[in-house]
Amino acid sequence: MGAQGFDQGVATLLKSYRDIPPGATVRLAKKTSNLFRKRAENPHPGLDVSGLDRVISVDPDAKTADVAGMCTYENLVAATLPYGLAPKVVPQLKTITLGGAVTGLGIESTSFRNGLPHESVLEIDVLTGDGEIITATPANENADLFFGFPNSYGTLGYSVRLKIELESVQPYVALRHVRFDRVEDLQVAMAAIISDGSYRGERVDYLDGVVFTADESYLTLGRQTDESGPTSDYTGMDIFYRSIQARTAAASGTGTDRLTIHDYLWRWDTDWFWCSRAFGAQNPRVRRFWPKKLLRSSFYWKLIALDHRYNIGDKLSARKGEPPNERVVQDIEVPIENTTAYVEWFLGNIPIEPIWLCPLRLREPAVEGSDPVRPWPLYPLEPRRTYVNIGFWSAVPVTPGDPGHTNKLIEHKVAELDGHKSLYSESFYPPDEFDELYGGENYRLLKKQYDPRGRLLDLYAKAVKRQ
Repeated sequence: MGAQGFDQGVATLLKSYRDIPPGATVRLAKKTSNLFRKRAENPHPGLDVSGLDRVISVDPDAKTADVAGMCTYENLVAATLPYGLAPKVVPQLKTITLGGAVTGLGIESTSFRNGLPHESVLEIDVLTGDGEIITATPANENADLFFGFPNSYGTLGYSVRLKIELESVQPYVALRHVRFDRVEDLQVAMAAIISDGSYRGERVDYLDGVVFTADESYLTLGRQTDESGPTSDYTGMDIFYRSIQARTAAASGTGTDRLTIHDYLWRWDTDWFWCSRAFGAQNPRVRRFWPKKLLRSSFYWKLIALDHRYNIGDKLSARKGEPPNERVVQDIEVPIENTTAYVEWFLGNIPIEPIWLCPLRLREPAVEGSDPVRPWPLYPLEPRRTYVNIGFWSAVPVTPGDPGHTNKLIEHKVAELDGHKSLYSESFYPPDEFDELYGGENYRLLKKQYDPRGRLLDLYAKAVKRQ
């Protein structure tokens, strides 16, 4: 931590901006990303954000932190946990950056009570397309940018510094896994837990779920505790998502577990939820020799990058006489009352299992100064309404003559059920539908105000055209 190193990072950032030719598009120079859509190569120098990777300061009394935009949640959590504090929402993967989660959205098992990461932001310094660093808060002259920044994906500017709220946490999390034979019953239980903040008399601080099949799904309920005792370890041979099934007794339909708060926050990272199986990392004979330090999402990202560059997966499929695959890696949100309809449709039409469920509600009261109807215009969820994020990450055989066939089916179904889709992966919307879903008119006004020379990419060009 320290302001001096941050100041040097800002100076490096501004110099790198000045080094970009006047007619060139301004983009980041960082080599890693948590995006799943391919992007066009940038022939020009990019923004050097290498010095913006740190926590600047933590104020344990105010429960706030000043954080550089490219600081990963892994580093942020490492700085706050010694104070018994954590960000109000910690996305599941260690290398997601705070700035990335705000401009591109993020979610986790506290989102049913704490909303989305951008709702914990108190103020944000943004490098605009004109190379100026401005501060945006809910009430200052740049309030329109403050509310329009989430889901803009770097097309309105890049976060340089964010001041965020933190919350107190206990050293351990006690887990209860509850099995359901019907998704409809899971939906009813989830709604009741969110309404009451408890399940069968026990407080619920964390809530998410996994659907393995149409007749086997689980909610995992977490409760913070300071009671010491044995804890599980899912950073080696044991795999967290498999433990949900293994620890749940068939007779009672419930199971228990216990993790340190650190290991709970990163429970999904070791196996990238369940996606590590694509690399053989869940095969016990392979896992035994897999270096423990490489059981993490950042390493799997490197493998994905190699596949993007050399089409390794499709080449292996061709050698086996199989068609190439269409990547289906998406997170969508539908109103909670439409969860069963979406999951049942998905399981009946898309050959991908398991899938992840994570409920969310925008925080109340809404941020002062926000629109009470749609406070975050570029991802216009409704206040006082519960949604469920449904995540699925795999691939299916391509449909000849129709690129993106399965992803387009998913987009149509999500729209039919009054939902939204995150933009970190491939999207196929026509311009008018994209405009309607992602705040087109608001976005154009913000673009005119904060990037008048068009130095940054347009959101549609970046999310759909993959520029």
